[in-house]
Amino acid sequence: MRRLAIAILMSLPLFAGGVFAQQKAGKDNVYEELNLFDQAFERIRQDAVDPVTDAKLIGAAIAGMLFGLDPHSSFIDEAAFKASQKPANDDAATLGLAVTIESGQLKVISPQDGSPAAQAGIRPGDVIFSIDSEPVYDLTLGEAEQKLRGPVGSEVQLTLRRGAEKPIDLTLKRDAQKLQTVVGRVEAGNIGYLRIAGFDGRTQAALTAAVQDLRQRTGSKPLGFILDLRNNPGGAFDAAVAVADAFIDKGDIVVVKGRKPTSVKRISATPGDLANGLPLVALVNGGTAREAELVAGALQDNHRAVLLGSKTFGESSIESVIPLSDSGGAIRLTTARFTTPSGREIQGKGLDPDLAVTSLKLARLAQGQMRREADLPGALKNPDQASDKPPADAPPGATTTPAPAEAPAVATEDMGSASDEQLVQAIDVLRGLSVFNRRAAG
Repeated sequence: MRRLAIAILMSLPLFAGGVFAQQKAGKDNVYEELNLFDQAFERIRQDAVDPVTDAKLIGAAIAGMLFGLDPHSSFIDEAAFKASQKPANDDAATLGLAVTIESGQLKVISPQDGSPAAQAGIRPGDVIFSIDSEPVYDLTLGEAEQKLRGPVGSEVQLTLRRGAEKPIDLTLKRDAQKLQTVVGRVEAGNIGYLRIAGFDGRTQAALTAAVQDLRQRTGSKPLGFILDLRNNPGGAFDAAVAVADAFIDKGDIVVVKGRKPTSVKRISATPGDLANGLPLVALVNGGTAREAELVAGALQDNHRAVLLGSKTFGESSIESVIPLSDSGGAIRLTTARFTTPSGREIQGKGLDPDLAVTSLKLARLAQGQMRREADLPGALKNPDQASDKPPADAPPGATTTPAPAEAPAVATEDMGSASDEQLVQAIDVLRGLSVFNRRAAG
């Protein structure tokens, strides 16, 4: 034992020296890179054809670092950061477009309900090439969003492309329209239809009021509810959690993952179900993004709703605005991502519906398979697994039948209309679930 102790004591300095050497080597590498930056900084200051201030150079350097991470991380200069801290300007307006940068292109996530963009027929997946005749290929996401904003009533010209079609030129007028996040109505006499177009501080209360109203309008005997999450680009994280919680009595709602393994956080449901256990069908498509995907994933993993439609957008990043005290500005940095309760990744993959439905096709259930909601076959495959067997952690009854990779998106203005085949099929599925549930209850 004494010899072992001596050996351990003698090895400690060597181990510590090795760790110190590694740390020193790492710092030396950083210093070398910073020296390279310093050289470039000085050459630009001295030799650039047009004089440039140090503040502008440093701001551009920070913006470049963040731009290289992801489309949502960005530098906010002092003026823009101070402006963001002030109450919203009533004269400021937008087109009602949620956009992102994908493969260097400015891509539409979804237009907001009732917005100028929705009224003009802009759809999820449309690619914007120019704003007011200026190309957008070299703009950051923040710069592009700024160009889309302007005074109420002002006009903006967009050139966009939809799939392989010819470029489309549109002239839109900016509006200060306020998004109504929840709208309810009765479908087919006794089915509650809930359009959830986004998430903000008023959404939870609006959802509760809408459900109560639908119960009264159906004589307190609704067959179930259809939650329309199509063309919903997300919104406030906490509001989305509250919406999912409203329909889930127990279980996890979402898993939030930061950089460190120890930063994993599970958010669980609180007791209570706003629908009192009635069947749910959630409509999703390529415009279902971010926090809307959080709700869809929670309902699907908890076997609380059947997802019907097409693959969702595939974005689950959470950004934090971090002030930089020395500059007066701030950085917007992606600090976490969320997954479904079972750990399915959403970022870059999206969620597959249980029933893949486009405007032309319904992937119908095989006879005899409709035992319960979780047994509905469809596109619940793990994007990382190419085999014919479902992943081990998939919900019961899941298959590997894929949803269409690129499904045509329903225009926001057409949702809920007589030509909305996805809604028609959702009504049929909900009626089937209601009949089955009554039979199962005896």
